[in-house]
Amino acid sequence: MKYISTNDAYAATGFKSAVIKGIPKDGGLFVPDIIPQLDASLLEQAHSFSIQELAFHMLSPFTEVDLTDIQLKKIIAHTFQFDIPLRQIGNSQVYALELFHGPTWAFKDVGARFLAGCLSEWNTAGEENIILVATSGDTGGAVANGFYQQQGIKVVILYPAGRVSPLQEMQIAGLGGNITALAIDGSFDDCQSLVKKAFSDTALRNRINLTSANSINVARWLPQMIFYALAWIEARKKGIEQVICIPSGNYGNIAAAYLAHDMGFNIKDILAAHNANDTIPRYLTTGEYKPGKTISTLANAMDVNDPSNFVRLQYLQQHQFRGRLASFQAQCVTDEQILNAIREVWERHKYLLDPHTATAWHMLNEQGGHGIIVATAHPYKFENVIVEALGYYPEEWTLARERGQVSSIKIPASDVVLRDILLDAGTN
Repeated sequence: MKYISTNDAYAATGFKSAVIKGIPKDGGLFVPDIIPQLDASLLEQAHSFSIQELAFHMLSPFTEVDLTDIQLKKIIAHTFQFDIPLRQIGNSQVYALELFHGPTWAFKDVGARFLAGCLSEWNTAGEENIILVATSGDTGGAVANGFYQQQGIKVVILYPAGRVSPLQEMQIAGLGGNITALAIDGSFDDCQSLVKKAFSDTALRNRINLTSANSINVARWLPQMIFYALAWIEARKKGIEQVICIPSGNYGNIAAAYLAHDMGFNIKDILAAHNANDTIPRYLTTGEYKPGKTISTLANAMDVNDPSNFVRLQYLQQHQFRGRLASFQAQCVTDEQILNAIREVWERHKYLLDPHTATAWHMLNEQGGHGIIVATAHPYKFENVIVEALGYYPEEWTLARERGQVSSIKIPASDVVLRDILLDAGTN
């Protein structure tokens, strides 16, 4: 298995190299040069596998040269330490794939823990790596938690100041230690742009060991395909229509669903629910990719107008096998519709949606109301939005309070300022 850039099919490298580099020098994203095909017999037996066994079968073709079976199983055991249940929402025909049972209550925990496990296996004594990541909310907390107090690793997290929830900020900037949180005066797209500039700065990368922990990193992205294999397995067991609606932000989860589909877990329809940031829905209508200014919404982790992983989705769509095409649609959901969805599902079904999952509920019901929605975060992370929707927060959905004091550095959206901070981190 080799990894190529979405911009240059000839720039092939191995899994370890792709993970450590983060992104190719040409500014594209790493993708596998072939899509492994799972045996029909394995697909038929998949329902009897544990999550760890399923993950091993799916991930081993992508990591076989750079991780031994023992190493991969160790990383998987560390990554998947919590349940990923599929729950029916009341008496509706909609099921929620709950991805929020990890340590930071968001789906990002899986990718962050897998990446941390890989780097830990490869870490050489005395070597220091700097993990650089941009977050619109949940990624930062998952990465901080996954890498906290790991020897030889420093983490620098960029997040848009004033545009994440208080609990998200606590998870991003409340640990200290080897975690540095930078509150950027700008949007998530500004944060993401700064990260991309840092990785394309050859002189900087010659001086420090810089690695990405965003979903642009293949080790963050690949394990997310397990979600959709689990959904496929459970849908077959329960006779659920193979339609999956996914809250969309930077498009790593959408692309991961396509990867699972292309490997053999055939999904009929993949639906991307957006908030008011409408670049992809407009693109599907007009054929023109024109990111606009990022809009702040109640589903803040989806406040992305130039999703990096969209190029991965396009790559996978172009390499789908004949007779195995999944339809793809994208739709915007307003803040008012998010609040209405939270209210409706609670009042009718006593199931609490976070604002991101609420976009998927709304879109799936617009498309017939049969299938699976992906519940990407626990609603308690967005208590203020729930209170706005319901007038109170249901006690039975309360979690233990995060403890700690937020400690971040506020900086302008300047690549020069970020460069100085990274150089300082690399020398101290």
